[in-house]
Amino acid sequence: MNLTLREQWFSNIRGDILAGIVVALALIPEAIAFSIIAGVDPMVGLYASFCIAVIIAFVGGRPGMISAATGAMALLMVPLVKEHGLDYLLAATILTGVIQLVFGILKIARFMRFIPRAVMIGFVNALAILIFMAQVPHFVGISTLTYVVVGITLAIIYLLPRLFNAVPSPLVAIIVLTGLTIYFGFDLRTVGDLGTIERSLPSFFLPDVPFTFETLRIIFPYALALSIVGLLESLLTATIVDDMTGTESEKNREARGQGIANFVTGFFGGMAGCAMIGQSVINVKSGGRGRLSTLVAGLFLMFLIIVLGNWVIQIPMPVLVGIMIMVSIGTFDWSSFTYIRKAPKADAIVMLTTVITVVATHDLSIGVITGVILSALFFVAKVSKINVDKRQEKDQTIYTVQGPLFFASVDHFIASFDYEVHDTAIIIDFSSTQIWDDSGVGAIDKVMLRLMSNQNSITILGLNPESKRLVDRLAIHNRPDSKSSPH
Repeated sequence: MNLTLREQWFSNIRGDILAGIVVALALIPEAIAFSIIAGVDPMVGLYASFCIAVIIAFVGGRPGMISAATGAMALLMVPLVKEHGLDYLLAATILTGVIQLVFGILKIARFMRFIPRAVMIGFVNALAILIFMAQVPHFVGISTLTYVVVGITLAIIYLLPRLFNAVPSPLVAIIVLTGLTIYFGFDLRTVGDLGTIERSLPSFFLPDVPFTFETLRIIFPYALALSIVGLLESLLTATIVDDMTGTESEKNREARGQGIANFVTGFFGGMAGCAMIGQSVINVKSGGRGRLSTLVAGLFLMFLIIVLGNWVIQIPMPVLVGIMIMVSIGTFDWSSFTYIRKAPKADAIVMLTTVITVVATHDLSIGVITGVILSALFFVAKVSKINVDKRQEKDQTIYTVQGPLFFASVDHFIASFDYEVHDTAIIIDFSSTQIWDDSGVGAIDKVMLRLMSNQNSITILGLNPESKRLVDRLAIHNRPDSKSSPH
C-alpha cells in the first residue's frame, strides 16, 4: 500500500507540480465563466474549483485527473439559481454529494461497460468541439492583435517542446505573453474582464434554507440530475485519462470521491462540479500523472487568487484561448474520419448522433444516453433474427428454431408456422434457441394453442435448462402431451 501511495503521490514530483501550475492558470477563466453561466458570483466557481480539486486529490480514484466547476453542471443549475437563489444551490450541491456517495457505495461504475465504444468516441469528439466553441466569443471578431496572440500562443505550445521541454510550453506561453502584454500595454481582453476576483479564502457556513420537506422537494430533482451528469462525465473522463496514460483507475472510488468533494464544497460556498476533460488533458499533456498534480492545481489556484490576484487578472484571454484550442485539438479523435468509413454503419451513426446531440444540447448526459439507446436499438435489430426451418419426416412435421427468442423476434417466430394443418404430429425443436423473456414464452403459448386447436399433437424438444425453467414458470397452459429434453 505504501508503494502505491508513493507511486501515486511522489513518483513524478517535478512534472506534477509544473502541470498543476498550468492547470490552475487555465482553471481561473473557466471557473469564472461557468459561474456566470449558472448565474452566481465568480467566487462561487473559484471556491468550488479549489475545494473539489484539493479534496479529489486525496479521495478520487483516478490520479492525475482534474475535477472542478464545469459547464455541463453549470447549465443544470440555471433554473434553480434563478428561482430560488444561491443558498438553495449550495443545499443542492450538498445533496448531490450525498447521492453520488450512495451511487459509489452501490458500485454504479460497473454500468460503464454498457457504454459502447462508438458512444465514447462521440463523447470525446463532442467535448472537443464544445471546448473550441466556448473559446470563440473570446477571440473571434475582437481585434487583429487577438488573432496574432492566439497564433503566437499555439506556436509556442507546439514548437517550443522541440527545443526545450524542461517547463511545460503552455506555462511558458502564459508567463512570456502576459509579461509582454503588460510591458508594451497591448490592448487585449484579460481574465479580469470576466468578473471580480475577491482575495479571500472560502469559509464554512450552512446554507440559509429551511430544513423542511418543501426544501427537499425543490432541490432533489436538481441534485439527482447533477449527480448523474457529474458521475457520467467523471467516469467517462477517467476512462479517457486511463487510455492516455496507459493505466487503470478505480471507478467506484472515483464515484465516492466525487460525492465527498461535492458534499464538502457545498458547505464552503462552492457549486457542484465534476471531472473536467479539458483540464485533465492539459494536465496529462503538461506532464501531470499523479495525485500531486491535482492537489497543486487546487492549492495554486487559491494562491493565485489571494497572493497574485493583481497579476492574474492581467493574463490575456487570447493566451488562455490558445491553450484551450490546443486542448480541443488534442482531445478530438482525428481517426474518427477513418472510423466513419470503416466501422459498421450502425456504429458510425451512433457516433455521429452522439456528437450532434451533445453539441446541439450542450448536455453531455443527453448525448450519451441518446447514443446508448440508439446502440441498444441497433443491437436488438441485429440479434433479433430468428429462423424456423420446416421439414417432413414420415408422418411428423418438424420445426427447427434457430436464433434468440425474445420480444423483438416473436412476430417472425409466430408467422413461421403453418396453422392450417390438422391431426398431425408436430415437433418443435429448440436445441439451437435461447428463450430470453416472457414475450418468448408467450409466443410459444400462442403457437401451441393455435396448433392444438386443430387437434394436432405437439412435442417440444431441446429446451436448455434456463429456457425450460422460464417456460415452466411462465407458460399459461399445462401441456401434458408435450415433453422437453435439455440440449
